[in-house]
Amino acid sequence: MLKKLHKGHLFTALIFLIPPLSGDSFKYNSFNNHGSVGLINTPTARFYNEGVHGVTIYDGTPDQKITLSSNPYDWLEASFFYTNVQGLPYPGYEYQDYKDKGFNVKFRLKEEGDLPAIAIGLNDFAGTGLYSSEYIVASQGFNKLDFHYGIGWDRLGGDNGRIKNPLVYINDSFEDRASDRGQGGKLEPGKYFSGATVTPFYGISYVIRDDLILKIEKDPTDTEGSRLRYDDRKSDFSMALQYSINDNFDIGVSFERGNFFSFRFVYKNDPVTSLKKYEYQEADVNTNDNKYTKLIKNLEENGIGVEKIVESSRSIGLDLTQFIHNDIRLIEEIVSEAAVNAGITKEIKKDISIADLKAVTEIDQDFENRAQLIYERDTSRRINTDTGLRFRPFLASREEFFKGAFLIENNTEFILRENFFFNTNLKYVLTDNFDDLRFPPVDTFPAQVRSDIKQYLKNMDEGILIGRAQFDYYLTPKENHHFMASAGILEDMFSGVGIEYLYAKPNLNYAYGFEIFDVQKRDYEWGFGLLDYRNTTYTANFYYRNYGYIPFDMKFSAGEYLAGDIGSTIEFSRTFRSGVNFGVFATFTDVSFEQFGEGSFDKGIFFNIPIYGNFINYTWRPLTKDPGSKLVRRNNLNELLVKFKPIN
Repeated sequence: MLKKLHKGHLFTALIFLIPPLSGDSFKYNSFNNHGSVGLINTPTARFYNEGVHGVTIYDGTPDQKITLSSNPYDWLEASFFYTNVQGLPYPGYEYQDYKDKGFNVKFRLKEEGDLPAIAIGLNDFAGTGLYSSEYIVASQGFNKLDFHYGIGWDRLGGDNGRIKNPLVYINDSFEDRASDRGQGGKLEPGKYFSGATVTPFYGISYVIRDDLILKIEKDPTDTEGSRLRYDDRKSDFSMALQYSINDNFDIGVSFERGNFFSFRFVYKNDPVTSLKKYEYQEADVNTNDNKYTKLIKNLEENGIGVEKIVESSRSIGLDLTQFIHNDIRLIEEIVSEAAVNAGITKEIKKDISIADLKAVTEIDQDFENRAQLIYERDTSRRINTDTGLRFRPFLASREEFFKGAFLIENNTEFILRENFFFNTNLKYVLTDNFDDLRFPPVDTFPAQVRSDIKQYLKNMDEGILIGRAQFDYYLTPKENHHFMASAGILEDMFSGVGIEYLYAKPNLNYAYGFEIFDVQKRDYEWGFGLLDYRNTTYTANFYYRNYGYIPFDMKFSAGEYLAGDIGSTIEFSRTFRSGVNFGVFATFTDVSFEQFGEGSFDKGIFFNIPIYGNFINYTWRPLTKDPGSKLVRRNNLNELLVKFKPIN
């Protein structure tokens, strides 16, 4: 016991006596086995910059894991995982391995300075409890060494080094860790940081060279009380070598607790450094082109369409439309640069639209009356099309841990009029492993609208599939009042007709409106056929964008969902200039927790990472259930118009 105490005091002394050096480095830090910035199984108090995201693939004994991680803020790390546990039977399907999903978060409490950085985190806090644990950890860097020290609860509270839970001295309730394990997707805040004992852990990482890092940790993984059926530990320590292939890809080999070797593959990306700043594209112009033609060519070369140009004695008015750029400031920079290249020195007033929705209005009627028409676009039919490789995942099914399809996807937009569009989405599967999906959903209350997803996936290899074939009509009859009417095949699983209204004023950080759609379930052949199920879904929507200390987008909606249940959804998200978007949502309806079944209510996270077009675009739910289901719309009015507000 004294020997252990001396070691602990020596480690603490090292932390506080050696001069500090910040260790929050994108290059030298990597995700651990569980997708959190850390060592091997233990977390650290290190964080990436906001906007950073990554994927961790782990192959160990007995668990295999895929984790997607993100940093919506530089003080918040969030990740979710799918795991396959070898040798542990799946209840009711004992011939295959156990599958599970979960969600982790880590919060920064203090940045590194004269004293160590400190973080607090929760693993698998809304799942079955397979990896359920909480921790507090400190980190301090010294040249090529990074030291970490913390205490862990539950699954991070194993081995012979347990001590009494210090929170018990504050309140006796922390001694009992009651749990409803087995009911996935259920929040249990009463058990967090509870339990009679905790386990101290510590570790180091050492930069051997720029592309090679050694990691050693006292591994607190609970190998005795876990359902994962770990082998008895032969050592309290785990060690690893991490090799960086380049700035974005790492591979790691670990020897865990003296028992087995494990392998970890990590992809990570910081869009601030990896995303190139938009470079203005100068158009090819002829020497005999006038200044207006030069202006039009330069704007259109940079993705901004010119509908009309008017000119007065002092100003030029531009009626512009665009779908590409996410930030109004970038649009203004492009307009300014194009004007300089065209030799235009007059003040420029802009009206900017998306699909004839007036989002920015600087040209008033008085100016229109005084101005002379210089140019007006020919409104003949135009076509925009995009074809690319996509990946469609379906993870942790009862049939198999990993299911997915690689497909060629084409999106085509036919501009019939300036405010009337026809959009198609066609898919062709190159390869998939959906054929053996056969187990039906357990709960289908109150109506089966999403839980029959396997029926659609099994038919994805039947040639060219129609994902969408939809007419959209846009109208702004009065300033700030916008309408969109849609009809056709609206998404993979529903056809229908509907309308959306939105009140959105450019200088306000909120908007509100409603939508109502009459929809019918598509059949499983991905064509024009329909099933019997039909419903009218409607919601009132409120949007808010916060530009304060913690920037975020919020959406609150209430109404009737696809399955006929009535309730509300709240959603928080963060969008970056790069197009990366992270968000979380929760939905509560009049379907009771008991009727909903495992998971209690609908919730999840979503993200969009614009790699190779829209290659990674995914919404994760702990379980696929019918209550709380909404249409997956191509776009809505707020998503279109928010492009003209500053990125938060």
